[in-house]
Amino acid sequence: MKSIFEQSTIDHFVERLQSLTPDSKPKWGKMTVYQMLKHCSENEKMNLRDKTYKRLLPGILFGRMVMNKIVKDESFMSRNNPTHPALKIKGDGDFEMQRDELITLLNRYPTSSKTELENLVHPFFGKLKLSEWEIYIYKHMDHHLRQFGV
Repeated sequence: MKSIFEQSTIDHFVERLQSLTPDSKPKWGKMTVYQMLKHCSENEKMNLRDKTYKRLLPGILFGRMVMNKIVKDESFMSRNNPTHPALKIKGDGDFEMQRDELITLLNRYPTSSKTELENLVHPFFGKLKLSEWEIYIYKHMDHHLRQFGV
């Protein structure tokens, strides 16, 4: 599995993000391309400790089970997974600005503290090992880029 802490992984994601346009359509799901970019940005802000979200009962009950499925192999994340209500994006906004923000956030990973990430409690999955964080972050970003065909 590629590591989110390696610049080559970030460069690959940036290349894919750069191929999106404001008119890109999803292959599945209901999000617009702007909503996907905003959703991913808000998720990365959480991973990078810029924002925190409250743990909710479904995550407490089922989070570990879902995480075990995500990390068990290199398969893609399944479609239509549950999303924290704070990460459900509505409306539209500036596509270019949102894409640039996401790229800026992704570029922080290679120099970010792995220890801080390991000590973070995910609002759905709970406490994760560093290896689980790396797999989840990579697969989540890849999932949404594949959702838009890039």
